[in-house]
Amino acid sequence: MGGATPGAGRAPGNGQPVRLSVPAGRWLVFTTVLGSAMALLDSTVVNVALPRIGLDLGADLPVLQWTVNAYMLTLAGLILLGGALGDRFGRRRVFVTGVVWFALASLACGLAPNAGVLIAARALQGIGGALLTPGSLALIQSVIHRDDRARAIGLWSGFGGVGAAIGPFLGGWLVDGPGWRWVFFINVPLAAVCVPVALRHVPETSNPRAHGRFDVLGALLGAATLGLITYALIAAPQKGASPAVVVPAVAGLALGVVFVAVERGRREPMLPLSIFSSHQFSAVNAVTLCVYAAFGGFFFLSVLNLQVVVGYSALAAGTALLPTTTLMLLLSARSGELGKRIGPRIPLTVGPLLCAAGMLLMTRAGVGAVYWRDILPALLVLGMGMVVVVAPLTATVLASVDVARAGLASGVNNAAARAAGLIAVAALPLLAGMGPEAYRSADAFGDTFRRAMPICAGVLVLGAVLAWRTVRSDALEQAGEEAVAGAEPEGAEAAAGAERGEGAVAAERAEGAMAAEGAEGAVAGERVEGAVPMSAGRAEGAARPTGPPCRPECAYHCGVSAPPLDPGERPSGT
Repeated sequence: MGGATPGAGRAPGNGQPVRLSVPAGRWLVFTTVLGSAMALLDSTVVNVALPRIGLDLGADLPVLQWTVNAYMLTLAGLILLGGALGDRFGRRRVFVTGVVWFALASLACGLAPNAGVLIAARALQGIGGALLTPGSLALIQSVIHRDDRARAIGLWSGFGGVGAAIGPFLGGWLVDGPGWRWVFFINVPLAAVCVPVALRHVPETSNPRAHGRFDVLGALLGAATLGLITYALIAAPQKGASPAVVVPAVAGLALGVVFVAVERGRREPMLPLSIFSSHQFSAVNAVTLCVYAAFGGFFFLSVLNLQVVVGYSALAAGTALLPTTTLMLLLSARSGELGKRIGPRIPLTVGPLLCAAGMLLMTRAGVGAVYWRDILPALLVLGMGMVVVVAPLTATVLASVDVARAGLASGVNNAAARAAGLIAVAALPLLAGMGPEAYRSADAFGDTFRRAMPICAGVLVLGAVLAWRTVRSDALEQAGEEAVAGAEPEGAEAAAGAERGEGAVAAERAEGAMAAEGAEGAVAGERVEGAVPMSAGRAEGAARPTGPPCRPECAYHCGVSAPPLDPGERPSGT
């Protein structure tokens, strides 16, 4: 796929890149946007429906927590594996399978007669999301001509941002209208359009060099670790320090240790631990954990607070939250440019502090609160903080490792953010003293909400301190602090990114003439033309990655639940 190919864009499936100007290219972008929109909408619309779900099913707060976390658990645990499946068995095939799976699981959610069935169906939904979200960006990266790829990814991220922004509004309208079950049913007609278009207009692609074993054990260990710890945190308010809480907590921590040992010992790990040898990458991921833990806890509780305490309808609550994602959609590109000019250290410090101030202001959203006086200022300050932090965060992640591993770095960062949100939704009610029936009482929930927001703010302040002390101001001007120590040998195909995250991180060696193309760790079928591969013989502790840093390709960032997956644009001249 190096350079323009005669006839490119005319015949999907003939192995030639497709131009965005021809119908095949436009159909591909349409179906990938539609497929990924299903998962993006789900991450925002369901929160708005939680009070009605609890009322209709007679559920307590732990059930509402599991309604969110069952989906997040399987998505975060399996999303890296989902990308590798696309490389091996065909990206279109896995994408379509994910869309169908997601739609069927959504149908099961909508038909759920009780809370247990709903939670199980949500877990199945997360598996579908782990298959379809990597495939959407993977198809663009592997099919669209490289000269059009930046524009195609811009369209993909832009429309995705619009979907994320309207999600709470749409969810509220559905809940107040046909009912909360339609929050899930709406995915079925979307899939009914997406699948035929994909099968008819999208060519199949795969990585012919993808081989070796899938790290299924690593994926299962990672998901089990998160699942057991989440269970213990959610059960603790009811069961206290009983064996039913202590045993899962200890088992989860033990499995986490086993997971690290397994990943360290495998030739083709799901998560190559050597990537954390970059101190800058590790530091930015620590900031990510703080930022997205706070975001996850805030958006879970604030939607409940607006309905339970302030008395808003589902539609009003969803609409009330529009300023945050709208600001991100409108200003994130400018924030990225600002971070490039002044360096990421200041944005990654100031952004979390602004978000913390917004969350503290949100404590004014109590009984009798007036939107323009008590709620809107908090959401505007929070939204500006999110604008300041998210785009530079993505850019710094990409720049902190060798350009050959930028895709892998983005996927790991995305998964880390999802895991942080998962733990926050489980832990925050416990830390705030929120009982199982708290959301049924405006007074009880209001009191605990006011205790929860300073906790979120404190986590953000910790993230700001970490950023100030660990993130270099010149991180976007150089390729990173140091190369990944002990780069994997060339024979270990997937060790530099065998699996990927939402947007699909995968080890990809592009078919093509340029020797540097297809560096391991590219995103979901991405041919990283000109990327300089890691030398198999590079000594451990080498000074820096080679070449200038990778630049983000996604211009629009509405990462409420996780930072956007970004393949990274190859710097010119590399």
